[in-house]
Amino acid sequence: MAREQYQSLTEQMYYILLSLLSPRCGSEITEKVLEISHERICLKPGTLYALLNTFEKDGIIQEVKREGRKKYYTLTSVGNHMLREEYNRLQLLVLEGSAYLS
Repeated sequence: MAREQYQSLTEQMYYILLSLLSPRCGSEITEKVLEISHERICLKPGTLYALLNTFEKDGIIQEVKREGRKKYYTLTSVGNHMLREEYNRLQLLVLEGSAYLS
């Protein structure tokens, strides 16, 4: 995995990984991202499936089952670690910024 590529995640990447704390298929991921982001992030199919493909290729997520054409994905241990690192990075940004914006 090219670590530099994931040094900081885009919002779409972050929310996709967050949604995959439980196994989900593409349409369920889209719905969960809308829910988590309070309808701010609406994933288009091209964006979603390109990221899922890249994440799977890089060992960040894995397919856990298929039902017809639906593929269900979940985080790998690498993906879980990456999500938690990003969460901690974002918390640090907010903490450091709050000292200046208060």
